[in-house]
Amino acid sequence: MTLSFRRPGRLLFYCFLLAGQSPVWGQKIRIVAGNISSGNGQNYNEGHGIRIFQGLKPDIVLIQEFNYLTKSAADMREFVDTTFGPTFSYFRESNTGSIPNGVISRFPILESGQWVSTVAERDYAWARIDLPGTRELLAISVHLPFSSSGARNSEAQDLVGYINTYYSSNPAHATDYAVIGGDYNTDTRSEACLSTLGSIFTIGTSHPADRNGNVNTNAGRNKPYDGVYAGKGLPALQVPTVIGASTFTNGLVADTRVYSPISDISPALSSDSGAAQMQHMAVVKDFLIPLPADPPSLVILSSSFKMSAPRNVQISFRATNGATYEVQASNGMTMNTWSNLGTFIAGSTSPSITIVTTTPTAGQVQDSLLATALRRFYRIIRR
Repeated sequence: MTLSFRRPGRLLFYCFLLAGQSPVWGQKIRIVAGNISSGNGQNYNEGHGIRIFQGLKPDIVLIQEFNYLTKSAADMREFVDTTFGPTFSYFRESNTGSIPNGVISRFPILESGQWVSTVAERDYAWARIDLPGTRELLAISVHLPFSSSGARNSEAQDLVGYINTYYSSNPAHATDYAVIGGDYNTDTRSEACLSTLGSIFTIGTSHPADRNGNVNTNAGRNKPYDGVYAGKGLPALQVPTVIGASTFTNGLVADTRVYSPISDISPALSSDSGAAQMQHMAVVKDFLIPLPADPPSLVILSSSFKMSAPRNVQISFRATNGATYEVQASNGMTMNTWSNLGTFIAGSTSPSITIVTTTPTAGQVQDSLLATALRRFYRIIRR
């Protein structure tokens, strides 16, 4: 279906909908485990970890050493806004030592809290996340002790108990996916703590790797300190991690020192993973979460064009609640001339998106050429 918007001066707008490119209806979710603080204060003040996170474009982050500036609520909100975006939600442990864990999410956090460790000063941060589709996600951020393998296994036993209680005491959550991620401080993947966690999560034998195939994640790249491990039906949904023209079959260990081309994960710099006191590499895994298929016909339900300044175009269309859509614009219909104005997640089966010339707010995307172009085309694509 095609729409046209006309005004004096021969400005002409078209808007149409396209189905997504994937043959499987689903929402791709990127989960990143990141203990990538730098400097002497075990915080993100220096900016190296911020740039790496920005370049990886995660949807969910299981973060460790979650400190920034004075650690006030305002400072932590500024860190999340700057690094990920103002629409991201987060939970950060409180009263748990100097290097708390946290969960950061593009999707709404429905519940969150911290489970108490019987071994170390830092606890375990968890969040129940409202994923697109019919199932939610229990996401857990951990930082196991460096002291000994025995202490790490004691914490793993803690975690298994907490997770089993979460599912058994909340029947409504029985179908929740599960993911655990962070810094395990493990010397090998044969350690007892990973075997213990393996009762819930798939540890497996195929692991994320860097550009050179190295699966280790510490600064020296000779120990598997960090990882993202999925459970409760989520492992079957893992898909290769694609960044630019590169595909990482089992996920990515993000070492900027060996990543090429570094422009694919801009604004990260090649030197960021080698910064002072950068002791870990971020770990990336992608998952394709099933969604109900769109109706057979993607149709525009209504539209309007505001001619007075500041101009805007509003489009309402049939959609799948929870699916991601991308708004694109062009001055012509040539296939290679479309630019992405922004993406949004449908909050209903008939969402509205407004294209504005001013700074966008919720439910809006910005097109700086809307006010001046002689002809403008728009399209919406499901991703």
